[in-house]
Amino acid sequence: MATRTDAPTRREQILKEAARLFAERGFHGVGVDEIGAAVGISGPGLYRHFPGKDAMLAELLVGISGRLLTGAKHRVAEAGPDCPPEGLLDALIEGHVDFALDDRPLITLHDRELDRLRDSDRKLVRQLQRQYVELWVGVVRDLYPTLPEPAARSAVHSVFGLLNSTPHLGRRGALPGRAATGELLRRMAKGALASVGRDEGGSFG
Repeated sequence: MATRTDAPTRREQILKEAARLFAERGFHGVGVDEIGAAVGISGPGLYRHFPGKDAMLAELLVGISGRLLTGAKHRVAEAGPDCPPEGLLDALIEGHVDFALDDRPLITLHDRELDRLRDSDRKLVRQLQRQYVELWVGVVRDLYPTLPEPAARSAVHSVFGLLNSTPHLGRRGALPGRAATGELLRRMAKGALASVGRDEGGSFG
């Protein structure tokens, strides 16, 4: 989801390869030497950047939760106070679609490895995620004022599940292309939220 175009730092390279390897083979299935080899340095050389695999995993999962929240806040602020709720929701969906397409290994890591984090790191991830959800809930309820808060929150979580399904869509080359997949995800997310918003009082019956 990053928009920067400058070359990644060695630390960023290590995290990218660690995420890929952890997602492919599991946290315990990957050694420090293998991560080092993937970025062209010795395994022990990694300890100049990270004290160990646990620290890499924590930075990956805390980091992406923080970037999602920061990115969403930035999109809302960039849209400005006069932007209609529909425009704000489009911006939030666009940002999450970028994440779902570009950071598929991190989705897999979150699903499989979150419980391996220290309690403090796991609580931080959950805190950042709650703030991210509530930002979406506020925008959704601005767009659909009659939608009760619990229904809006459930709908937002459901849309996240839909968008975060990308690791299960097959190998990257098997997808119809980034643009086509992104457009499909955007339409499905907007349609799902609209269907709840149009329902009488947000009822799921």
